[in-house]
Amino acid sequence: MSRRPRLFPAVLAGLAVLTVAALAGCAPDAADTAALPTPAASSASPTPTATASPTPTPTAEATPEIPTDCRALLSDAVLAQLDGVPLNDPAFAPTGVQSDGSLVCVWRDPAADTTGLSTKISAMPSGAALDMLNALVSSDGYTCFTPDGGTRCEKTWVNQQYPVNDGRTLFYRSGLLIDTAYSNLAPSGYTDSVVAHVYG
Repeated sequence: MSRRPRLFPAVLAGLAVLTVAALAGCAPDAADTAALPTPAASSASPTPTATASPTPTPTAEATPEIPTDCRALLSDAVLAQLDGVPLNDPAFAPTGVQSDGSLVCVWRDPAADTTGLSTKISAMPSGAALDMLNALVSSDGYTCFTPDGGTRCEKTWVNQQYPVNDGRTLFYRSGLLIDTAYSNLAPSGYTDSVVAHVYG
């Protein structure tokens, strides 16, 4: 979830300054390949008390390897919350390791109308990630903050068809994007567990 080009700290610092200027005054907070909103694809987590513009911090950390096992991403506690939910059912193909090296994990019963979540872990250059996260803040009202050495942006909303909550959470750090969309299925600690597994 081939290596991508990485920006040097000086470039990132310049991007951060531009981002702060562009977003000054803006107010701010995992989907499958079928009925759920598909990530470019979290978890329910406490709503952050403050909003920060997405400005990835320059780091010397090497880009981690993209995992290949969806179940191994999650702690026992999170897996217990997903007990009985099918993983990567053929109805939602393509899932698993993709031709570009990314990983797609879909937790959903194909018989369910809406309940499920999908996570995509993929490589992304810092500049492209910054642009995408800034757009989510300025255009879609996402909330961003900076836990675990990275940038996390998230938003929840009411499903337009069913009386349930939908949402999306994105985490970016060191050249990898973890993008999760969900509907009526937000295991506690899901994104934290994925981040802990990917970054050790």
